[in-house]
Amino acid sequence: MEASHAAYAAYAAPTVVPMSPSAGYLLRMFHEYQSNAVIREHYNYTGKLKENKYKDGLKPEAIAFLLICLLIVLENAVVLLAIWKNKKFHLPMYYLLGNLTLSDLLAGFTYMVNIVTSGANTLKMTPVLWFLREGGVFITLAASVISLLAIAIERHVTMVRMKPYQGAKRGRMFALIGASWVLSVFLGVLPVLGWNCMGRLDQCSTVLPLFAKSYILFLITVFTAVLLAIGVLYVRIFHTVKSNTKHLGSGPQRKGLARKSQKYMALLKTVTIVLGVFIVCWLPLFILLLLDFCCPAQSCQVLFKADYFLGIAMINSLLNPIIYTLTSKDMRRAILRLLCRRCLLTKDGQVKKIGMSFLECSTSKTEAPSHRLEGLEITVSSANFTPSTTKAIYPRMSKT
Repeated sequence: MEASHAAYAAYAAPTVVPMSPSAGYLLRMFHEYQSNAVIREHYNYTGKLKENKYKDGLKPEAIAFLLICLLIVLENAVVLLAIWKNKKFHLPMYYLLGNLTLSDLLAGFTYMVNIVTSGANTLKMTPVLWFLREGGVFITLAASVISLLAIAIERHVTMVRMKPYQGAKRGRMFALIGASWVLSVFLGVLPVLGWNCMGRLDQCSTVLPLFAKSYILFLITVFTAVLLAIGVLYVRIFHTVKSNTKHLGSGPQRKGLARKSQKYMALLKTVTIVLGVFIVCWLPLFILLLLDFCCPAQSCQVLFKADYFLGIAMINSLLNPIIYTLTSKDMRRAILRLLCRRCLLTKDGQVKKIGMSFLECSTSKTEAPSHRLEGLEITVSSANFTPSTTKAIYPRMSKT
């Protein structure tokens, strides 16, 4: 009886299925992603809990950044609304500008969310919420930066390869837009997919305590490559336009060489502003992140002031619509009609004297409606490119 009873007990006892190493890792990672103690552990290790920022409410500088972000959202929303309401802008040439404006708008919004949920609210988060908060900012900022590269690529294809985009070329624009967002999302979700320092405190970033230093260095490398690519593309565009315009200026057209040289300078000025603003806004953050990669935990006090450096980078999203969109007189007129039609425009659509100063503020002094050579610098700066411009720059194309 006892033997049969023991045999029955052994048969009825539940069997324990051995867990594979991969399943155990995933289960442990799931528990860590839901543990609020992980946030406190990482912030304490990097020394960030010593700041009053995580004890009190919003600081004055945080309120100032909130106002800047609100201005970014409103400014880019106005530009998007102007593009949407004006059928003149429903062309492939404005798709990339609209995508840049949308990414800047989202960057301002996500950073506003980041500021509101920072401070003492950070310590109440789980790691997965923290990754979503920081990842949202990284995705939108990356989309803004990569959109600048997409615009440079499109202008290079159009100006250097002599392939103007018409209604049949929409696929190229959508491909660039889709690729920019896919790459941005990919860069932003890498930490939540496992490229983080959870369980490896000595490899943690001080600026972003759950991010691995290797990931920070990877981001610096990617954004530096984007900046170099933008610079190379615009230099090639400038040299191509300059050489072809000089060819047009030979023979009976020598009288216009002086005026054409002014166009070169206007184009160079626009390109310098584009790259200069990008470098001024992003270089401080790049240097800070590079310092974050090199410094051990709690050894570089400047790393605790990272919010100021990120705020400077956000200003790029504030200036992008001014540089890329408002240099177009058509766009400025559309915004005038949208914001203050009665006070700045007459009933027949003409601009009153009070609005002329806004319409005339441009990187160039001429913007011919025919989009010939006289408006070339506006064409390159605002992506307002048409087949007639190509014929003006490359006269041989009209014969082939």
